[in-house]
Amino acid sequence: MAKTAIAYKEKMKEISVLSFICSCLYPETHKNIMGDFEDMDIKPINKRASGQAFEVILKPTSPVSDAAHCVTTPPKRDVSLEDIQKKLEAAEERRRSQEAQVLRALAEKRDHERDVLLKAMEENSAFSRMAEEKLQVKMEHIEENRQAYLAAIMERLQERVRTRGVVAAHLLL
Repeated sequence: MAKTAIAYKEKMKEISVLSFICSCLYPETHKNIMGDFEDMDIKPINKRASGQAFEVILKPTSPVSDAAHCVTTPPKRDVSLEDIQKKLEAAEERRRSQEAQVLRALAEKRDHERDVLLKAMEENSAFSRMAEEKLQVKMEHIEENRQAYLAAIMERLQERVRTRGVVAAHLLL
């Protein structure tokens, strides 16, 4: 049991965590990367609610696989000043583009708000004009009714004065 744990620790040192995770997520590359290690077998278990589960099986070390396995990392590319400058310029261009996009969105939002306010003001003024016209018509109608009422009262009053004048004239005779 101790030998298997030691072998497991050695293999884990040799394999980077990232390549181990990638080999678990992408089974087709798993066989290529992990093919060199005969004493380790990874089997996917049924998918769990929390994610994917794997079972790591360590085989006993064989005398043939005692040789040290070296996982070579890809050679680092020399980064030149021009490459760095190009990347910085590309990043600056992306930043400007994103900033312009945000400003366009804000301008569109402002235009929409202005259009909404103009429409509300037009509707408000139309409502005010209509209400004022209705009020004017109503006031004219009330004035006409008042004039008609006063004319009727004056007519009745004159009628009474005439009838009383006739009665008074009869009395005097």
